[in-house]
Amino acid sequence: MASPLHTQTNSNTSAMNGTSASAADPKSQLSKKPRLHAPTPPLLITPSDILSEFSHHDPSIARINNGSFGCCPSSVLSAQQHLQLQWLQQPDHFYFNQLQSRILQSRNIIKEMVNADHVDEVSIVDNATTAAAIVLQQIAWGFAEGRFHPGDAAVMLHYAYGAVKKSVEAYVTRAGGYVIEVPLPFPVNSVVEIVQEFREALMRGKQNGRRVRLAVIDHVTSMPSVVIPVKELVRICREEGVDQIFVDAAHGIGCVDVDMKQIGADFYTSNLHKWFFCPPSVAFLYCRRSTESSDLHHPVVSHEYGNGLAIESAWIGTRDYSAQLVVPKVLEFINRFEGGIDGIKKRNHEAVVEMGEMLVKAWGTHLGCPPEMCSSMVMVGLPACLGISSDQDTLKLRTYLRDKFSVEVPIYYRAPKDGEVGPVTGYARISYQVYNKVDDYYKFRDATNQLVHNAFTCASLPN
Repeated sequence: MASPLHTQTNSNTSAMNGTSASAADPKSQLSKKPRLHAPTPPLLITPSDILSEFSHHDPSIARINNGSFGCCPSSVLSAQQHLQLQWLQQPDHFYFNQLQSRILQSRNIIKEMVNADHVDEVSIVDNATTAAAIVLQQIAWGFAEGRFHPGDAAVMLHYAYGAVKKSVEAYVTRAGGYVIEVPLPFPVNSVVEIVQEFREALMRGKQNGRRVRLAVIDHVTSMPSVVIPVKELVRICREEGVDQIFVDAAHGIGCVDVDMKQIGADFYTSNLHKWFFCPPSVAFLYCRRSTESSDLHHPVVSHEYGNGLAIESAWIGTRDYSAQLVVPKVLEFINRFEGGIDGIKKRNHEAVVEMGEMLVKAWGTHLGCPPEMCSSMVMVGLPACLGISSDQDTLKLRTYLRDKFSVEVPIYYRAPKDGEVGPVTGYARISYQVYNKVDDYYKFRDATNQLVHNAFTCASLPN
């Protein structure tokens, strides 16, 4: 007999006990694409509304690091807390009569937002790292079951997220795969440099009769942060016969344009708690309907094993699922902004580029890439006289800025090239989200100027 969870997440959910027809069948509420902008000016959010929505942020901190942990407005947090209380009040009722219909409603919204063909292509998981494990686990099985040959290749960017690189090591390398990292220049001047390096890496992967079984492509690299031309790289993979393409877009939805039909990858994941205003932690994993995707499984095996990835992911045991259920409330919040999510992305991008250019002008440095290759984050060169000479220096300086100046910003170390004179070796990754103010970036500028004035160097900081 099918489990209650599996039964309740079928398309015909209107007969669920204890729910209305509209709640049981989210599609009845989503017959059209989710509205991406507010229909009338009176609904638009005001600056005072934004201050209220993010009043829980520490006002003493220049929080210009949305990229790491994201943000969540008070109205969404309130909705989450209400759901948590509902669960605690009567978990059996919530489990049998509400949980799965609400997850399906969130999946339907995500499906429309990312232009997927079918809701079955969308699963909700904890974060992009979990999604990577799901995809890479399948690749490991390909080697273990003899469908792939020892030495067949996986290609990923050198600037892939650290946890994803570790996952590739744990699943692909250990299973017998040959991993090729695509070296990317930084600072980067154009997409041409990225495309050229990627083509050369694919050629290396196909040497000696090997097959490239998987390409892992970032949509927006984390550190250093650069927007990658994913559509072009996916097209090249198809031309070169790459078996499967996985786009790691931890910074995707709410930060760059996300359209599954245009991108054309087999798998695509993005966190919703970074740039989409969800509480942590929640992400989606898109799996294009195919024979390969039918054998995907959540790495946590539960009673739902074998009922499809979306169903497996919707119940991995007793835990707090509230972050997955507030997507409708998040959409409501987003629709209060002019232009909805597209308007937010555009304004964040323009603002972060403006702030980045203000900073490099103040310090006599440069951005890490052209503005068109930035999203809502940009890499800003720090004064060379700060003496950033290692990854350890970046951590020490970041801590010093936090503790002494109340500035929260991640810093990246770039090793100098041979023959460089007075190179910029340290870059700050600044983010811009709707709660940020110009004063946040002036505070960072002035703190750095004070360090320069005081002849500070990273060598003076204790280990």
